[in-house]
Amino acid sequence: MSILTNTQKGFQKTEFGEIPIDWLLVSYDEAFDFLTTATYSRAQLSENEEISYVHYGDIHTKCLHFLDFDKIILPTIKNELRKSYPLLKDGDVIIVDASEDYEGVGKSVEVKNLRSRKAISGLHTFLLRDNNESIARGFKGYIHSNKLVKKQMDTLATGLKVYGVSKTNLKKILIPLPPTEEEQSAIATALNDADELINSFEKLIAKKRMIKQGAMQELLKPKDGWEKKKLGEIGDFKNGINKSSEDFGFGYPFVNLLDVFGKTKINSNSHLDLINANESDRKNYELREGDVLFIRSSVKPEGVGLTVLIEKNLVNTVFSGFIIRFRDKGFLSNEFKEHCFLSSDFRNRLIANSTVSANTNINQDALKNLDLFFPKSKTEQTHISQILSDMDIEIEGLEKKLAKYKMLKQGMMQNLLTGKIRLV
Repeated sequence: MSILTNTQKGFQKTEFGEIPIDWLLVSYDEAFDFLTTATYSRAQLSENEEISYVHYGDIHTKCLHFLDFDKIILPTIKNELRKSYPLLKDGDVIIVDASEDYEGVGKSVEVKNLRSRKAISGLHTFLLRDNNESIARGFKGYIHSNKLVKKQMDTLATGLKVYGVSKTNLKKILIPLPPTEEEQSAIATALNDADELINSFEKLIAKKRMIKQGAMQELLKPKDGWEKKKLGEIGDFKNGINKSSEDFGFGYPFVNLLDVFGKTKINSNSHLDLINANESDRKNYELREGDVLFIRSSVKPEGVGLTVLIEKNLVNTVFSGFIIRFRDKGFLSNEFKEHCFLSSDFRNRLIANSTVSANTNINQDALKNLDLFFPKSKTEQTHISQILSDMDIEIEGLEKKLAKYKMLKQGMMQNLLTGKIRLV
């Protein structure tokens, strides 16, 4: 196999973009037969029946390019509900006809690995079957990812809160196709190899995270000679500053909820929004190296009380009223603070002491009364933290590689699916 990189010479212009002059333009109506789909709701579905049922929500949440029956478990329906709906076949394409955003408009998947399984396509889906087997197996799963196809989908999408493409409009959309099944298969193989690499990294990262969680639970488990004190004994708490939306835009850097979620450390204020605050506010709500910020309120219980460590002094920076600042009195090393509040034992006790109204909330009094177990020796604290930090560094490195591979795959898709790079 050789790789030929095309220049714009040898391309033809279409109303939605350029494709190689030898490529075909085929409409969905020309390439596929549209088969009947069922309309059963979630409430009508069950488990452990003979017939699997493809609900549009499962395509949005569980699938990328393929509906792989070796890897996915779907809800089922009773056999008598199948009626005359056609059973799926490998190579069929299922397209969702409804989405809450433009990204999901017209999302499609190719069916694979059905083997002896039986399944039908259901609510808010179109079922398409290649009418003359002119499109290679594996290639159909990437049609929707072609930016030239997606552009047409978005142009024809209608709706206010929910967007969709009608069957009439879908039939008009043109698919750029390499002229031979051999080239289509080569493209599909290259993209599938990229997907497999990405999938292997995602599994490896998930495994490393589980290993780290197990190590954290073991290392932070109370041991003989460890201290047991309430948080109120080892540190002071302070609620953040309350400001309205009118105060944003100028003044001091401001740590808000979004700056805390998904992070473990903050070491710069350069990315923070500005808030109108006076000199007294700046002094009262300052943030020093070693401070820990607790989230006071969250829509979901698992979000309340999450923490972030201030890794170095944030000069002239204040923090939100939705956050509680904890400043210890010298009992804990900074490195240990980054990890000790994230153990499942501490998190479970914190959530158990929270209150629930519209959101799940934690207050200063509840935090002050929580027990914390920790080594007396800061050397031991630092040693424990170093092991966990090394694991974090390894996971972070893998995540960066994963992000890089995903970007490379996006570039591959757009080059291969539009003919800018040819595999022949």
